[in-house]
Amino acid sequence: MEPAAPPALPPRSAQVAAALAAAGVPGEVRLLADSARTAAEAAAALGCEVGAIANSLVFLSDGEPVLVLTSGRHRVDTAALAARWGRGPLRRATPEQVREATGQAIGGVAPTGHPRPLPTVVDLALTDYPRVWAAAGTPHTVFPTTADELLHLTNGTLLPVTTSQDDEPQPQPRG
Repeated sequence: MEPAAPPALPPRSAQVAAALAAAGVPGEVRLLADSARTAAEAAAALGCEVGAIANSLVFLSDGEPVLVLTSGRHRVDTAALAARWGRGPLRRATPEQVREATGQAIGGVAPTGHPRPLPTVVDLALTDYPRVWAAAGTPHTVFPTTADELLHLTNGTLLPVTTSQDDEPQPQPRG
């Protein structure tokens, strides 16, 4: 008896998988049985620390959407990050603005697979983990990666995103 074929990826996740392959990032998109909409849900589903979850958060700054890939262990200090990054104030994007900028819904925003590249910051705290997990286009799909791969994939800038990298974990949607 032949093994069953793996389930087909949702279209948004297939786009992410294609973008990963095109960038030479080896992480395979995985379909999870349960939602991984928050960092805590994703960490529980994957059996990893919440800090090893790379939340993809979309903000508006200087009239354009920007992406912040932050460790699930803390919240972004928008004023401190904007100053470090040399940008104007960061304002959280609405769900509609997130979908328009990324083609993906909050809770499943991937670091890639968007209609166009977004200016991106990768949280310095993600370098604390040899493997991190990022959403892959839906709240039920993820892929393994590293902070270095995220920098390569997004042409991002490595910066601390909070005033203290040791903040307590805060549940927040991944995207």
